[in-house]
Amino acid sequence: MPVGAVVLVDGRVVAGRRNEREATGDPTAHAEVLALRDAAAAVGERRLHDATLVVTLEPCPLCAGAVWAAQVDRVVYGAADLRAGAMGSLYNFAQDQRLNHTTAVRSGLRAEEAAGLLTAFFADRR
Repeated sequence: MPVGAVVLVDGRVVAGRRNEREATGDPTAHAEVLALRDAAAAVGERRLHDATLVVTLEPCPLCAGAVWAAQVDRVVYGAADLRAGAMGSLYNFAQDQRLNHTTAVRSGLRAEEAAGLLTAFFADRR
């Protein structure tokens, strides 16, 4: 699945990964989770305050949980995920006031291009 994620801290890319679930057989090897792990290692801190996660597809519940655990300040994504989106489309985990951390979200960054990548990927698999 063509999902990629980068983590920016102070405008500088500190980590970037792609989805590796199929390649590794690891159901948690989502691009966001892998990028957040790498970013935490790069900055030497599990809390990624002042970080922005930029991702092709709206994060799912697993990835939204990772964003919450890392206390990422901002998420920017391209295509909405109407089946499993957890940052505004299906759920709004990022703004749930019951949690001890909320995350600002910007959706629609190059949305048509991101959706086109996903559509082409699934069309090729059929």
